[in-house]
Amino acid sequence: MSLPDYWRSALDPERVMQARTTHWQEADSVLREEQLTVEEPLELRLDHQSLAVIMRTPGHDYELAMGFLFSEGIIHGADEVLSLEPELDDDGLPLVNVVNITLHESSSSLNSQTQTAAFQRHFAVSSSCGLCGKNSIADLFCTTSPLEPDQLRIPASVIYSLPDQLRSAQKVFQHTGGLHAAALFSLNGELSLLREDVGRHNAVDKLVGHGLLHHLPPYREQILLVSGRTSYEIVQKVVLARIPCIAAISAPSSLAVELAEQGGVTLVGFLRGQSMNVYTHPERICAG
Repeated sequence: MSLPDYWRSALDPERVMQARTTHWQEADSVLREEQLTVEEPLELRLDHQSLAVIMRTPGHDYELAMGFLFSEGIIHGADEVLSLEPELDDDGLPLVNVVNITLHESSSSLNSQTQTAAFQRHFAVSSSCGLCGKNSIADLFCTTSPLEPDQLRIPASVIYSLPDQLRSAQKVFQHTGGLHAAALFSLNGELSLLREDVGRHNAVDKLVGHGLLHHLPPYREQILLVSGRTSYEIVQKVVLARIPCIAAISAPSSLAVELAEQGGVTLVGFLRGQSMNVYTHPERICAG
């Protein structure tokens, strides 16, 4: 399908808006133009029925949809998805910011219980709160096993190098300052993939969704770096995607640390300059 210009624009991951502001410096003020990060709702429909509304930065919407479905347990793998398409209006034209997902009828995840729960919840997710609904660590491990012990070793110098690479690769953040970022790195510190979004959780979902669409997960030999703090929901996504190490510029929550410990994930926080805190599974970090 050839998409019209307005839909193509809605999928542009580098969209920004101009805003006129009054800038104050001490006692002086001046009018000037500033760039803002675009935030718009994305409605996900499952077989043309509304499933979720996610406030996000437009771009990589199919990745976000796949990552969301996977993180919420609606699907267990990419092969369960028959199609991802723009929803059409009554005239057959694509609706902006609406994606329809069709699952294979034989999908093992699409049982009556999952389907009923999904449509009863009608997820309404804001860009700041993350994906609510998993109320305890026990819930997660009912369906997902912890990561197995491994022999991965990551030099501390590699971890220290990640934030500078992240900042230099954040194209939209350089113009707006209003985006979170999540990036995957190889064990030797090479940037593999980066996504930006107004929501920390959305950025991670886009990475996971990209992997599902390109048949890449599990990410067993990757490091995830997030630009903000680490919450339970983000570590949950890390466990599901089988990522052995997550690092963050800021602090983790207590529940994030508990989940990382039980999930077999190395959790790094306060990664700044040549300093970091390793909260769980420090055996993966070595000198060098």
